[in-house]
Amino acid sequence: MTDAQLSRRTALIAVGGSTLAFCLGCSTAPGSAGASSGPVSIKAAEIPVGSGKIVGQFVITQPTAGKFEAFSYLCTHQNLPVQQVSDTAIVCGRHGSSYSLTDGSVLTGPATRALSKANVARSGDTLTIS
Repeated sequence: MTDAQLSRRTALIAVGGSTLAFCLGCSTAPGSAGASSGPVSIKAAEIPVGSGKIVGQFVITQPTAGKFEAFSYLCTHQNLPVQQVSDTAIVCGRHGSSYSLTDGSVLTGPATRALSKANVARSGDTLTIS
């Protein structure tokens, strides 16, 4: 093996290892330290009208005042967490997929399936998502 081949191989191993470490760190959504697969609770006032928030392993949206929806936070393209909720969509920045705030349907691919719907229960000012 030449020095150039060894350097290329070393570089590829280093990049591959870094990518693996990054992906292993993707098991929770940004801002959701210790995300669990169980139900989560949040105050309704914390979910912005016309947008939403990633909480645990869920995306909770409030498309219109007082109407709450919840979905799995896993993008259906490669089953990795979405990164943000904007004023127009739930966005997975890895490959550009975006989903509707209202029903989780695909707005832009490469994803072809809607986000999985979750249950929203409201008791007073608290939402419980499961």
